Amino acid sequence: MAQNNAPAFVPAQPPAAMQNVGPFAELGLKGLLLKALAAENYETPTPIQMQAIPPLLAGRDIIGIAQTGTGKTAAFALPILQRLFESKARAPQRSCLALILCPTRELAGQIHDSFASYGRFMRISRGVVFGGLPIGKQVRALQAGVDVLIATPGRLLDLVNRRALSLADVQMLVLDEADHMLDLGFVNDIRKIVKMVPKQRQSLFFSATMPATIQGLADELLNDPVRVAVTPAARTVDKIEQKAIIVDRSKKQQLLETLIEEYKIDRGIVFCRTKHGADKVTKSLVQAGIEAVAIHGNKSQSQRERALRDLKDGRIDFLVATDIAARGIDIDGLSHVINFDIPDVPEAYVHRIGRTARAGASGMAIALVSPDEIRAFRDIERTMKKTVDIVQHALGTTLPERSSGPRPENRNGARPNNRGQRPGGFGGGYQGNRPRDERGFADRAPRPQGERPAIERPAGERPSGERHWHKPQGAKPAYAPRPAGDRPAAGRGPDRQFAGRPDRARS
Repeated sequence: MAQNNAPAFVPAQPPAAMQNVGPFAELGLKGLLLKALAAENYETPTPIQMQAIPPLLAGRDIIGIAQTGTGKTAAFALPILQRLFESKARAPQRSCLALILCPTRELAGQIHDSFASYGRFMRISRGVVFGGLPIGKQVRALQAGVDVLIATPGRLLDLVNRRALSLADVQMLVLDEADHMLDLGFVNDIRKIVKMVPKQRQSLFFSATMPATIQGLADELLNDPVRVAVTPAARTVDKIEQKAIIVDRSKKQQLLETLIEEYKIDRGIVFCRTKHGADKVTKSLVQAGIEAVAIHGNKSQSQRERALRDLKDGRIDFLVATDIAARGIDIDGLSHVINFDIPDVPEAYVHRIGRTARAGASGMAIALVSPDEIRAFRDIERTMKKTVDIVQHALGTTLPERSSGPRPENRNGARPNNRGQRPGGFGGGYQGNRPRDERGFADRAPRPQGERPAIERPAGERPSGERHWHKPQGAKPAYAPRPAGDRPAAGRGPDRQFAGRPDRARS
């Protein structure tokens, strides 16, 4: 286990000497990597790349705090490729030299594509393994060994348990989207995997947020890490224009279709809370003439990959997704993200809208907030430390105004937990000791007396001593006595069922 030494901090803003860094060559990258970057038309490093690449080339452990769309995949892929190329090491059979762990299939595929692009001129083998595909094909792909392996934790452990893969030769370990992996319950799997890799290794830890649990895991995995951060935790990309519309839940589908037409959206993602909800929204969009495909956990891997490919190629207009697609989708030109349902976890909202405004482009995020989701949306605003503009729409409703005056105090001087503030004190806390006119009853007319009809019971129908007067009481029918000899006598063993029945007794 790594020592919990105090991390060496790199400023969030690059120092003056690095602010004018343009070409990747000035960060220490060489030769074939620069050729690959030129082929991808990448000329200027992003802030996370300027801060992370030099210490990674020097072999340091690193904590990277960066949200999606900031170029963090290249920040760790480029140094890994260069170090492997310079070492001229090759992975033994059923082994790997660099292991990248990520939470979802989509993100694993994106990272694999990035390594393929950046390492196109290098003879460095790579592989990707995740659930949802036949494991036999992945076992065969690992037999010769791969230099770089991208994997989800569950499938990786399956391969290790089958003895199809050994982690004894891992030199570099990357945890990408660490906070999302913990949200999905992979923390125990991660700890198992860390015990299988050598202690002498370079460890890279990337996360969009850094709560106490993530920091504790980082302390376990890293040794004297350099910390780089380009944005505070849980902050959205500044170029995303955010709007919210208060709308009754029953009108959300109609509003969604209207917004698509009004904003002339030709490529976007709609996020729903459940799989059933995603399928329902997709069906309604298709019926309205809008090309849309659902993507969620019940879809096969081939269906999910085809949906992403169709959206990239422009064959469909919208992807309707659950939070499984909130990370790892990197699609250029994705102009709009619409939150059909508001997530319960504020960080999920941040990662949802991070699908747009990528690589310096602008984008818009629209939230359809039903009255019962207002509290969850306020939590999201507090997490982002930003107030989202409420937009009025013909299909929408008005936002309940907040009370601007001081909150009342109860008789003990404490503020009551007033939920709802309904007339008459319903939901307004304990009010029993307050005068009637102060409890909201002053405007109520007194209940008319004598209007309740008396219940007349038929005379003579209630038998003496009986509890229920209206229920006829009668004698229970007499049952004939059981014929003698029909009930088997008590006994044990196999002859018990035949006891008392000589005609069926065993011989």
